[in-house]
Amino acid sequence: MREPTLFTDPDRLAEAIIGRVGKTIALGLPLGLGKPNHMVNALYARAVADRSINLRIFTGLTLETPHPSQDLERRFIGPISDRLFGGYPPLAYGLAQRTEHLPPNVEINEFFFLAGSRLHSPSAQQSFISANYTQALRYVLDRGANVFGQLVAKRVRNGEIRYSLSSNTDLSVELLELRRKAGLKILTVAQVNSEMPFMPGDADIAADEFDFVLDSPATDFPLFAPPREPVDLPEYAAGVHAALLVPDGGTLQLGIGALGDAVAQALILRHRNNAAFEAIVADHAARQPSVAHERAPFVTGVYGCSEMFVEGFIDLIRAGVVKREVGGALLHAGFFVGSRAFYRTLREMPPKELDKLQMKSIAFVNELYGGEEEKRRARVDGRFINTAMMVTLLGAAVSDTLAGGKVVSGVGGQYNFVAQAFALPDARSIIMLRSTRAKGGRVSSNIIWEYPETTIPRHLRDIVITEYGVADLRGKTDRDSIAAMLSIADARFQDELLARAKTAGKIETSFTLPAEWRNNTPQQVAKTLGPARAAGHLPLFPFGTDFTETEQQLIAALQRLRAASPLEIATLALHGLRASPGPDAAACLKRMGLDQPRHIADRISALVLRGALDQTLAG
Repeated sequence: MREPTLFTDPDRLAEAIIGRVGKTIALGLPLGLGKPNHMVNALYARAVADRSINLRIFTGLTLETPHPSQDLERRFIGPISDRLFGGYPPLAYGLAQRTEHLPPNVEINEFFFLAGSRLHSPSAQQSFISANYTQALRYVLDRGANVFGQLVAKRVRNGEIRYSLSSNTDLSVELLELRRKAGLKILTVAQVNSEMPFMPGDADIAADEFDFVLDSPATDFPLFAPPREPVDLPEYAAGVHAALLVPDGGTLQLGIGALGDAVAQALILRHRNNAAFEAIVADHAARQPSVAHERAPFVTGVYGCSEMFVEGFIDLIRAGVVKREVGGALLHAGFFVGSRAFYRTLREMPPKELDKLQMKSIAFVNELYGGEEEKRRARVDGRFINTAMMVTLLGAAVSDTLAGGKVVSGVGGQYNFVAQAFALPDARSIIMLRSTRAKGGRVSSNIIWEYPETTIPRHLRDIVITEYGVADLRGKTDRDSIAAMLSIADARFQDELLARAKTAGKIETSFTLPAEWRNNTPQQVAKTLGPARAAGHLPLFPFGTDFTETEQQLIAALQRLRAASPLEIATLALHGLRASPGPDAAACLKRMGLDQPRHIADRISALVLRGALDQTLAG
């Protein structure tokens, strides 16, 4: 067995890499959490100092701490960033790219952005590579990658050192296999991190898979750990609809964020407190889509086959929803990013339980190719749930790119799972989104007539869910698809959307909106789901949070301000003049450093926040 060369100094490591491959470095890095930050920063620093070095980095999802531009957001996020991200070494290339300070001898090619983080970076937009997740490795190798780096976990047993790819088997498993079996010429480099969970199975690899290893207490660091998002009533409204479509004994793909947590909580409620779930359904989901409603608790349970191992799967397993095993596993996934509690849970999990959480290559999870018969037998009744930014009336999904071509995030694996849903006879693709978005006092519909950029074309339309219901579009005519999408659009936009469809000749001019669709309003959602929230069935943070109680109260007020128009903000400031802060509001103002404002700008901020707190705390 060939032992890797060990390093304790990232600068020495960078020197050795250049000594091995030369001054033209094509560096491949995993998506998200698995980047070896110190090694990357050392190479980047060399390239900055020596313009004869040409450094190209291929990766996705460069994780960065938030950079708020508004005063109130800075005051809120600053202490949270210190608490949650303190000690995390930022990736120097990410800051340089975001601020347009990359040197000319450095190029960053990403196939997936941290959502919205590169909208204002011309260099990032120009060097973006649009790719399905399963195609990313091919593109990296086609461009001549000669170095690959990864953050790993380490274990020593009976004198043998083993490493785990941990959070990112996604592309790494396939790359290492190509190197081992097909003679791929690429330098492999690992950085050991003590907080990385040692994931078993395909993630568990021998030391000789790496040429160089950086392992030192001086380069250890806390993992990037974003807090779980609050789940508001519109997300729960959509989540309940989705929970009605997951059959017992089926297969589940679940996405990140509030909508994913809403689905997980709704499924747990359906299983553990079926009476409460039935009561919510009776009030909220009276309209029956053509897809059969699944209301009963889980007996066989479901199997998780998900691109991302989201934290919700831990909660679903604990609740007994995810309990159908495939090949000894409850879950197969390609990568993960989560909270500190999530990482700690994985690190402390008993081996017999951890063995049932199997990290695999993204090609295994996202595709049917390779062992197709076995995969088809396993992935019965698949419900592949993803999210979108917008969906057209004709069923095309907009998930990654804005009009004009600016990329918000990337395709990732969304297309792969939609394709699987059509390739498997009993599977469905489910696209979830909120029906509207609000900013600066302006509310816009996320159900739209048309859009120049689409991620999922209309010919792959299937199921779309908003807080107002389920639109089953598979195999439907254009006319019927339009009607179904109107039924889940916000009532404030239905007339305009219907008029566009009539003008285009895609629905009969005599069509009228049924009266019950006119109830698609935020007020109706609050009315039907408010009692369930008050009873504790639909909590703001169903699976715990890193936010303090005061910060949770501030979140609602800041959301209120983010959606407010300038006139509404002025009204809130006047309201703040008259408001008399109670203990909770006083604690919020103190947390924001606005309990004793000294400057005029701070006094205005304090008044606006007092007005928003008076409304949100009272409601």
